Amino acid sequence: MTLIDQLQSQLQTLPAELVENVQAKLQQWDEQTASLTTVSDYPEPLLASWIKVWTSSLFVADSCIRRPEMLCDLIESDELFKSYTETQYADKLAKLTDENEAGLMVSLRRLRNREMVRIAWRDLAGWATLEETLHELTWLAEACIRYVLDFLYRQACDKFGTPMLANGQAQQMVVLGMGKLGAYELNYSSDIDLIFAFAEDGVLNDRKQTTYGEFFSKICRKLVKILDETTADGFVFRTDIRLRPFGDSGPVIMTFDGMENYYLTQAREWERYAMIKARQVAGDAYTGPQLMKMLHAFVYRRYLDYGAFEELRSLKYKITQELQRKDRLDNIKLGPGGIREIEFIGQAFQLIRGGQEKSLQNRRIVEVLQRLGEMELLAPDDAEQLIGHYRFLREAENHIQQYQDRQTHDLPQDPQAQLILAYSMDFSGWQSFKAKLDDIRRQVHDEFDLVFSLSKQDKRNLEAESIWAAHADDEELCSQLVDLGFSSAEEMLLQIREFKKSPAVKRLTAKGAAVLDRLMPQLLESVRQVENLDETLKRILRLFEAVAGRNVYLSLLYENPEALTQLVKLSAASPWICDYLAHYPVLFDELLDTRSLYEPLKKQALQAELAEMLADINIQDTEQLMMVLRKFKHINLLRVAAADIMGIIPIMVVSDYLTYIAETIVEHTVALCWRIMTDKHGAPPNTDHVSIGFGVLGFGKLGGIELGYGSDLDLVFLYDSKDTHALTDGAKPISCSHFYGRLGQKVMQMLNTRLLSGILYEVDMRLRPSGNAGLLVNHVDVYEDYLRDNAWTWEHQALVRGRFVAGDPTIKTEFEAIRKRILCMPRDHYVLKKEVRDMREKMRENLDTTKPGEFDLKQSKGGIADIEFIVQFCVLDQAAANESLVTYTDNIRLLDGLAQIGTLSEPVTEQLKQAYCCYRDYGHKQALQDDKAVASEESFAQLRAQVERIWQQVMD
Repeated sequence: MTLIDQLQSQLQTLPAELVENVQAKLQQWDEQTASLTTVSDYPEPLLASWIKVWTSSLFVADSCIRRPEMLCDLIESDELFKSYTETQYADKLAKLTDENEAGLMVSLRRLRNREMVRIAWRDLAGWATLEETLHELTWLAEACIRYVLDFLYRQACDKFGTPMLANGQAQQMVVLGMGKLGAYELNYSSDIDLIFAFAEDGVLNDRKQTTYGEFFSKICRKLVKILDETTADGFVFRTDIRLRPFGDSGPVIMTFDGMENYYLTQAREWERYAMIKARQVAGDAYTGPQLMKMLHAFVYRRYLDYGAFEELRSLKYKITQELQRKDRLDNIKLGPGGIREIEFIGQAFQLIRGGQEKSLQNRRIVEVLQRLGEMELLAPDDAEQLIGHYRFLREAENHIQQYQDRQTHDLPQDPQAQLILAYSMDFSGWQSFKAKLDDIRRQVHDEFDLVFSLSKQDKRNLEAESIWAAHADDEELCSQLVDLGFSSAEEMLLQIREFKKSPAVKRLTAKGAAVLDRLMPQLLESVRQVENLDETLKRILRLFEAVAGRNVYLSLLYENPEALTQLVKLSAASPWICDYLAHYPVLFDELLDTRSLYEPLKKQALQAELAEMLADINIQDTEQLMMVLRKFKHINLLRVAAADIMGIIPIMVVSDYLTYIAETIVEHTVALCWRIMTDKHGAPPNTDHVSIGFGVLGFGKLGGIELGYGSDLDLVFLYDSKDTHALTDGAKPISCSHFYGRLGQKVMQMLNTRLLSGILYEVDMRLRPSGNAGLLVNHVDVYEDYLRDNAWTWEHQALVRGRFVAGDPTIKTEFEAIRKRILCMPRDHYVLKKEVRDMREKMRENLDTTKPGEFDLKQSKGGIADIEFIVQFCVLDQAAANESLVTYTDNIRLLDGLAQIGTLSEPVTEQLKQAYCCYRDYGHKQALQDDKAVASEESFAQLRAQVERIWQQVMD
């Protein structure tokens, strides 16, 4: 008897809307296991749970169908029906026999998938408690971290030698698990937050005199890669190391002394908050307790820390502000009444009282809440209620994530997914589940507000007791702010106060503080020139906080009122400007000259400016070259944005300027890398500094001269050499193919390397032959052969917007001939139409993530991608008979060409051009407001309808 036959009675009890999908999964299982004799007799508990589990989790169902032997093994081993002990995962890992990282990555991912199926099945079937599920997820992560660390440590010691402590004992690093990992509360698809440290620095006796820091840094990076990287087998655990001292800008690993100095002198209050749950999860058992003792002193003060109230209130205010975001409303972790609010309640008491009350020095929130109830710091009934609500929310969170093994905390928007979630939580339907959830979240949020509620006097102090000079009482200060034109005086008092007590301002020297004291009254007066005073001041305060450590920039604004005026105008129009200046404060100088600020440079002027900036840099000083290239980009991007914000240049010109900047950078980068490579290896035969035999092609927005502010670069590298085995003529000769391969890598390094000043551009090389699996640099002949014989239709579509952007002019000529030959190949009209249409639907399914009522300007129906696909289809369809169509790469001129040959009528092309320009204009404006290119459906209803109608006429 097939499985589907055995489960017929259960299927009849399933909500009708869910039957079809699960039936299909069961049918697939029966087909997959038809030849297996070991799966005919299923245990009764398994059969009783099967429908519930597979309905609730596509991940479990698909994993079992893909690897039926995995489920059979779970059944036959009896492990599906039993709880694990803490050491069971480590025992399984100990049986692995992999000797290299690649093999280990495969084995870990397969083990992870097996165990995640088991954990989800037990949870959804109701066989495991919430605590068991969270503990087993934590044990699994911890065992994987320990095994990988030990594996990498052994390898590194064999290669470099063993780091030693001063006492002669071998030294291993220490891994701290933060957040839910540290508290044994890991949720189903959670990432893991790690911090790395080691006790004592030193130098190994290897040939390179490797420092212990270098030794352990390599291990850290490999550990993160092995756990985090997504391969064909998936990932082990998404790994985040940004909670370390100094965040992304800090070293991957620090010594204990370095960490202690950081936490004593520079750590912020939220880092105390985060460190409550820190726990050693792997590494040196001898030195680890020393580190934990130091961190314990940082978190738990020896007195009742009422001073933490101010910081906690500030943190609470930030949380409250965060909750107002629309995308947080359906988030059961971060939204109002969510999991984070419950955790915040418990951890607030821990920070304040944990130093004296040892029982509160506990990482597990449920136990903390129980103790708070016992101590009557929370009403006992309220504590019990919060514990119950916490369990409900955590179960719902797990079920949301178990549905597709996705790291999300958002309630589903799709009606079927909503019904599945409600069903998994044992509710009859979405409405009853949502009503229960809303009631729980309301109660949690009420308790959250109650814990942090303040008297009227306290509120006044929190929100208003900090206007800059503070020479009057709050009422008078509010009155003065109203007179200046601020609409929310109390809120602005709070903003100014938070800024004044920020760590950056507190760390100012006496000289810097004096400059700020003079500058702030000027700022308050200057913002009166704009309409949105409140928002503008908030933006500038955030900017000042970011650059406060650099007195020179504050002095620049104080000494140059016109620069302050420009800053206010730009900040009022765009938050992007403030964020950009905060990241790259060197750009403050650009505010001094309004002529250059609002006049972006054209291509020739850009070439001259960058050549001048690079003129005195040593060609072997790669880091300095990269810094200058980045500075050039930042300066010119600011000029374009300033002119755009002030309406000085139109949308089409914005993209032109942004494209000129990218082209100039790529051209100079290629030239620099050519010089670096030839200095080391000499030049390939028959080349010089112009005829270098190497070229860069631009596709997508770069190829179409349509770059936006955050656009990446779609590039392809080509080379031409008559004899790829011929050697270069330098002191260290290498083959031509090897030379050009390294040249391509050097260009990528220049563009992609992340410095403190950021990267130049994110580079996407997937349009090269065979995509990421192909060579980085391809011979021109190989490239044409691939396009002619092996490329997909979508790659020919991409070629419509392909354009030579840098390198050897001969490569340019060759590429343009190749492009013309490929685009002008005869194609079957109906086959082409189907393939283009299918690809568009596939794109929309994968990339259109809009919610009901939203319109993604690029991916939604009637959007930019539809227009681009119409153009690309028409060009590919008509180019064989109309070679003029392959002259241009931008959509506007391509549409003009299609109108000229009569493929599309002039009214149709005008409608498409109007829609295309309007969409792009809106997208640019959204970028400058730090928003996505998403609008309401009503905003572009008419244009969208026109594009959809044209799509139907052309593509259906």
